[in-house]
Amino acid sequence: MADDAASAPPTAELAAASISSPPSSDLEPPSTRTRIRTILDAGDSLAGQHVVVGGWVKTGRQQGKGDFAFLEVNDGSCQGNLQVMVDKEVYPLARLTHTGTSVLVEGLLQKPPVEAKQRIELKVKTVIEVGEVDAAAYPLPKTKLNLETLRDFVHLRARTNTIGAVARIRHQLAYATHTFFDKEDFLYIHTPIITTSDCEGAGEMFQVTALFSQAEKVEKELKENPAPSEADVEAAKLVVKEKGDAVAQLKAAKASKQEITAAVLELTKAKEIVLRLEERSKLKPGIPHKADGSIAFENDFFKRPAFLTVSGQLQVETYACALSNVYTFGPTFRAENSHTSRHLAEFWMVEPEIAYANLHDDMNCAERYVKYLCKWLLDHCREDMEFMVKHVDKTAIERLELVSSTPFERISYTKAVEILEGTGKKFENKVEWGIDLASEHERYLTEVIFKKPVIVYNYPKGIKAFYMRLNDDQKTVAAMDVLVPKVGELIGGSQREERLDVLKQRILDADLPLEPYEWYLDLRRFGSVKHSGFGLGFERMILFATGLDNIRDAIPFPRYPGRADL
Repeated sequence: MADDAASAPPTAELAAASISSPPSSDLEPPSTRTRIRTILDAGDSLAGQHVVVGGWVKTGRQQGKGDFAFLEVNDGSCQGNLQVMVDKEVYPLARLTHTGTSVLVEGLLQKPPVEAKQRIELKVKTVIEVGEVDAAAYPLPKTKLNLETLRDFVHLRARTNTIGAVARIRHQLAYATHTFFDKEDFLYIHTPIITTSDCEGAGEMFQVTALFSQAEKVEKELKENPAPSEADVEAAKLVVKEKGDAVAQLKAAKASKQEITAAVLELTKAKEIVLRLEERSKLKPGIPHKADGSIAFENDFFKRPAFLTVSGQLQVETYACALSNVYTFGPTFRAENSHTSRHLAEFWMVEPEIAYANLHDDMNCAERYVKYLCKWLLDHCREDMEFMVKHVDKTAIERLELVSSTPFERISYTKAVEILEGTGKKFENKVEWGIDLASEHERYLTEVIFKKPVIVYNYPKGIKAFYMRLNDDQKTVAAMDVLVPKVGELIGGSQREERLDVLKQRILDADLPLEPYEWYLDLRRFGSVKHSGFGLGFERMILFATGLDNIRDAIPFPRYPGRADL
């Protein structure tokens, strides 16, 4: 093994050898395209250089009596467009100027005339590729479409300035999330999308089952090849008896080994036929049910009810109870028939879990994380955030600056209720101790009362999940919510219940069966540890950052009641 390792070429040399290998004669040469962001960031310092640029035409116009055309081309790398100039001798101009046309061109970067807005433009020498557009059919005109209309063209809407900006902001927030937790020594854990546990205990889960497809398959099979009758099975059993008697007679007659072996083989085949017939005779059309009328999930793929996860928290706790600091970041699902601007059926959650941490530790981590995200956008996404300020929400950057630089207010749930009751304001949802604070209450606290983010902690146990640690007062749990301007609740978290007997009772009090949570209880049976965690709704973070009004515009492919396009 040592000799093999010593003789193996270094990784870097392998990579260099691979890249420098001569191209195969049956392959196109590799692309040398320059991103438009690189060109625009460099200003006029790249003038005189030959580059290849690809992108989609935002606007195009012929000028000079049709002698040349100007194209505004965008490749998604940034908000800005590159002005591209094409002469009619280079390519038929009418095939290039329609909005939505894709082009791959090679040319010379040059400074435009002094009076021009652009600092750099591309004079095309060669048009390499063109993806033409039927202008009459293309659904995205030059003029602005509202975001609601764009949801009908979810496969094309990323070409618009707003959705393109949201995509880049979303990417930066995801990258910042991984960077933050890596710097804080967390491990990224991939938790399952299919689960048999209901983390929230609300029961609003999407069922995962193969019973319908199995039923369709059985029904089709029975039509083509009807199930055997009882008489068919009995006849086959009679054949088995006859074959068995034949074997017994051969043995009694001391027949040759060859004769006995052949007879045993025929007997075995006859028995297999009986087994297949008996199995097929049990086939019945439709979904299988038990005697009491309930669905027989033991016939399903997982042999038990399964669902799309509403949270990876319970599963990631198993790793926190072994590896200390962990987090999961992935899609979650909720079958809530809600049509509000704040709800999706599929959404992403960032869920860290911290061993040996109490509620105070949990709040500190949440505050650091939110501030980090805000500062990251200010430092790495300024152009897109300025676009949002200009076209979506003029206070977006101010909000990020406020949250990134201001200590969060921290108050108990009881104190929050007292403050809201004392305002004299008439809310749509009445304020009283024991209610789950509505968005209007949360936003009033953070936007009007404190004018900064607020962490509310120690909520009534009746409105929180079973896994949250019961406080000594027996009325509240060690839960906390981070409230921010624009969206209200951004983060929900808690110290987890580490006491086995208390957790058991909390599960029962929530009218949940113990059996699916036995593995979760094992974490308390074997080396229980104090631990805490929280969940950040990723799309809500995007709403907060951008000022968008509808969460359906914060995710590339929104799923909500009645819509699951693509």
